[in-house]
Amino acid sequence: MSTSKTYQPKQAEDKWYSYWLENQFFRSVPDEREPYTIVIPPPNVTGVLHMGHMLNNTIQDVLIRRARMKGKNACWVPGTDHASIATEAKVVAMLKERGIRKKDLTRPEFLAYAWEWKEKYGGIILEQLKKLGASCDWDRTRFTMDDDLSEAVIDTFIHLYKKGLIYRGVRMVNWDPQGKTAVSDEEVIRKEVNQKLYYIQYKVVSSESSVVSENSATHHSPLTTHLTIATTRPETIMADAAICINPSDERYKHLHGKKAIIPLINREIPIILDEYVTMDFGTGCLKVTPAHDLNDYELGIKHHLPVIDILNDDGTLNANAIILVGEDRFAARKKIIPLLEEAGSLEKIEDYKSQIGFSERTDAVIEPKLSMQWFCKMEEMAKPALDYVLKGDIKLIPEKFTNTYRYWMENVKDWCISRQLWWGQQIPAWYLPNGQFVIAKTIQEALEQAKQLGTHHSPLTIHDLKQDEDVLDTWFSSWLWPISVFDGFKDPNNADINYYYPTNDLVTAPEILFFWVARMIMAGHEFRGELPFRNVYLTGIVRDKLGRKMSKSLGNSPDPLELMEKYGADGVRVGMLLSSPAGNDLMFDEDHCLQGRNFWNKVWNAFLLVKGWQVDDSLENPNSIAIDWFKSRFSQALGEIENNFAQYRISDALMTTYKLVWDDFCAWYLEMIKPTYEHPVDRETYECTVAFFEDVLKILHPFMPFITEELWHDAEIFGERSAMDCCIVAPMPEIEQINTQLIEEIEIVKQVISDIRNTRNNKQISPKEALALAIKCNSTINYNQYETIIRKMGNISAYDIVNDKVEGAVSFMVSKDEFFIPLADNIDPVAERERLNKEKEYLYGFLRSVETKLGNERFISNAKPEIVENELRKKADAEAKLKIIHDSLAALAN
Repeated sequence: MSTSKTYQPKQAEDKWYSYWLENQFFRSVPDEREPYTIVIPPPNVTGVLHMGHMLNNTIQDVLIRRARMKGKNACWVPGTDHASIATEAKVVAMLKERGIRKKDLTRPEFLAYAWEWKEKYGGIILEQLKKLGASCDWDRTRFTMDDDLSEAVIDTFIHLYKKGLIYRGVRMVNWDPQGKTAVSDEEVIRKEVNQKLYYIQYKVVSSESSVVSENSATHHSPLTTHLTIATTRPETIMADAAICINPSDERYKHLHGKKAIIPLINREIPIILDEYVTMDFGTGCLKVTPAHDLNDYELGIKHHLPVIDILNDDGTLNANAIILVGEDRFAARKKIIPLLEEAGSLEKIEDYKSQIGFSERTDAVIEPKLSMQWFCKMEEMAKPALDYVLKGDIKLIPEKFTNTYRYWMENVKDWCISRQLWWGQQIPAWYLPNGQFVIAKTIQEALEQAKQLGTHHSPLTIHDLKQDEDVLDTWFSSWLWPISVFDGFKDPNNADINYYYPTNDLVTAPEILFFWVARMIMAGHEFRGELPFRNVYLTGIVRDKLGRKMSKSLGNSPDPLELMEKYGADGVRVGMLLSSPAGNDLMFDEDHCLQGRNFWNKVWNAFLLVKGWQVDDSLENPNSIAIDWFKSRFSQALGEIENNFAQYRISDALMTTYKLVWDDFCAWYLEMIKPTYEHPVDRETYECTVAFFEDVLKILHPFMPFITEELWHDAEIFGERSAMDCCIVAPMPEIEQINTQLIEEIEIVKQVISDIRNTRNNKQISPKEALALAIKCNSTINYNQYETIIRKMGNISAYDIVNDKVEGAVSFMVSKDEFFIPLADNIDPVAERERLNKEKEYLYGFLRSVETKLGNERFISNAKPEIVENELRKKADAEAKLKIIHDSLAALAN
């Protein structure tokens, strides 16, 4: 341990993390112990540490460190996700800086650059996690595009294809026009944006002619000659396939079976009827564009409408649009407005707010698009995955997410698993010249299958086959993560998979409950016949103190590395955890980290206090009561901590630990037993206190690993320790016998001492001035056994147990007992009367509120008996205190 009077976090963090690594404290291999396993939610290989990572990984580290100290074989597997879209975007940007365009490269050339980028930048976030103290088994670090993991992905695709669960077809997907790829739902960020609502008139085809006169009545007339639709996307009217109205809408009854004409291109489209249309939104008329809206696509299938796709993959208009061909979709929106105005088809424009989907990776506006993609059927795999949760085999924490999970799994849709990228696992589909395809692991296997089809006239060669250009969705590799990190596909019966799987706890974010968690459960059942983990701890979102989600764009997210530099890793860990109950968002304030820093500073100073004591072996122990109390209080708190961990209330476990250490140990126990300034302490008290401190360090270690390890190795207090005798592997303390009566009585004693101190403050009496104390005991407490503590901490000179009230003394009541401090010479009668009247006024108000609650029949009938009992106790205490005040006021009057 450093001899410095102040703790130096940076030095301790670097020293002890290196020491733990060098001595392989994080390493795990199968043995006879009970395993405790966590697999990290693999952060994107492009990522850097943000506040969400801080919260998630701090919780994991607390769990893994605690399991290690509980004697389990703790294994935390780290790794990163190849993040197809994000990484490809980074590589393309890197190439652009070098003057290289992706389209000028072959696929192997591009991938060589991608691997170069990954090797240079891909490990940054894992190195940053080490700064936090993450005790992962770094020898087990995996990457979702490692050879073995990629092979598992390809084998999985082939397995599911053979089962009929993977197919290829044209479906509506989320399309990123900038990335030119389909993206999954969880990669779409919904944002509320200010838009315009354009009211566009469509002429109705009359029975006499194909075009109705411009001067006909409005759509409110029975002779309606045009319909008005409201849309935020006027640039897509050229893709309209119908106008839909509600069959119950009386305004448009006469238009049933009619047709309308699209402005500018004059194409006729049918007016169809469907209850899907909301009559009171907009004009009650809906333009149906099956190629560019998911709901319209479903309507199109139902009503057998044509699909007219007017957008290219990059978001520009194609030849099907007829007008504005080649224009970007947003430029086309601006340019079509004057065209509609000139044609007399634009009725009005209104401001409008609505939710728009943006690509998480490129921030491009997502385009619903029909696209030929690969899909995985989900319904069959979803059923057992739902059963695991509903039967309680897998617990979601908090339980409120079970209903969300159930809804998703009962309404599951097929998964679009293909991405139009080069970085990732390339789909093992091989196309013949005639358009047929075969699914195979290698081109040699594909050739053999293709020959067996017998549909090609000339002899086939490898050169006739072309592999699908697309790669698989990144989630298609990460859903295998708990199995693949233990080589469960390459070697399904190996020692690691048999020992560590199923894993214990998964710590992740609720927003990927379906997209990752549910799919891992499906994969576990499909490929191992069992669940992949037993508990899923769902963290909240880290928000700023205004409630906004932290993001780079808002500039409201602090740099975690800067926070750790300022407050120490332990301070930031504590700051994050103090306010992060499972499933609830964390309103982060930097003051939380300051509180964390103050906490480790409190522990450091308490240690210096004990370290500075001189021991006199000739002294008797005067502190047996204090020692017995803290021993019981520690065990009581340890039970609360264990219970909190059992229910995954990590924040509550820390708060219980925090209060035990700060309040009970530092503020009370050490003050009870510390020797008078420059006086020695007896041997028994010293050794008990050192033992207590050692236990305190143990329960603190999962939360604050660095300062606890630093203090653990202080040879002056704990003696020389061996190289492997470290706090990180010290056994957690055991719960011992608890003297609840002693704990309850010390709580009363603490209140007595607090009231003595309050009396000093109110009377402006120096803490150095000794006072007399008389106690009229109405309870069964033996105050004589607490005399030493009360005298010392209250600075009491005379200490008496009396049978009657002490006249002319300041009095207060704790529980049933009355306490008197004779201060006749020091009392200002006027000030004292004013103080007593204020206290009386407060107590009357308090008493009224309690009596109101007790007079409420609904409260009495519905509240738990212990709650009612507590209110009755409050009433009795208030009445007793009021009687003392009345007596004191009467004494002053005399």
